[in-house]
Amino acid sequence: MENFIKQYIGTQQVPVVTFTWQGGEPTLLGLDYFKKIIELEKKYADGKKIENAFQTNGTRLNDDWCKFFTDNNILVGISIDGEEHNHDHYRRTNSGGPTFKMVMKGIELLHRHKVEFNTLSCVNSYNVHFASETYRFLKRIGSGFIQFLPVVERVANRPEEGRLNLVAPGFGTDASVTDWSIGAKDFGKFLITIFNEWVRNDVAKYYIQIFDTTLANYVGEMPGLCVFSETCGDALVMEHNGDIFSCDHYVFPEYLLGNITETPLIDMAKSQRQFDFGIDKRN
Repeated sequence: MENFIKQYIGTQQVPVVTFTWQGGEPTLLGLDYFKKIIELEKKYADGKKIENAFQTNGTRLNDDWCKFFTDNNILVGISIDGEEHNHDHYRRTNSGGPTFKMVMKGIELLHRHKVEFNTLSCVNSYNVHFASETYRFLKRIGSGFIQFLPVVERVANRPEEGRLNLVAPGFGTDASVTDWSIGAKDFGKFLITIFNEWVRNDVAKYYIQIFDTTLANYVGEMPGLCVFSETCGDALVMEHNGDIFSCDHYVFPEYLLGNITETPLIDMAKSQRQFDFGIDKRN
């Protein structure tokens, strides 16, 4: 962790450096772990401003976590997929129990401690049919910045022994789209339904990431989101053991760049493999 923080700050040629902590579920590492992170960021800041963002499912938040977020001005992202029936359809505990009420308790704590938060909602084969209900719910819980992430995943038709059933985007044709994934037309209807409500009532009141980035592209500005950019390759991810992958949506063996304990972070970020990964999107 210290190696990463030192290298990440040291290689940034900008006055503000942003760390994004996500998982899995980062609260499982414990509050003391993140207090240590803040100490290390201050140690290696070298005059730069350090910002942190924290993505959580919200089920483990308590007063101590929320005070930590407030004290360190940390932006929190809450993963929530809509009303109770929408959220609990797929977001269940390991034993199959519902999680909605736990998440809502976490959101109440964030409000109580005046923690700035936004929401990230996975759009799956179930809640894609409840667009208006989902949008109105997210507004009601106080989300001013709303992100929708379409779920599209494939599994191998003939899984190899010792390999993941879930396959990388570059995997061949011998794979099937999962039941929980959404189709293009359903996602389109979902977005159009929300856009028609937002554009009439909520412009400049609520910000929806996909609409902002689409507008930026339309007027010739940088979209600010790699999915909508001509090329990509700037959103590398580090796993808990120091493994670096090309992108947080490509955490598969074929996209492993190396390990931070063996190879400097800057060498992996600027490697020919990573360049090719980013330029392939355009080509």
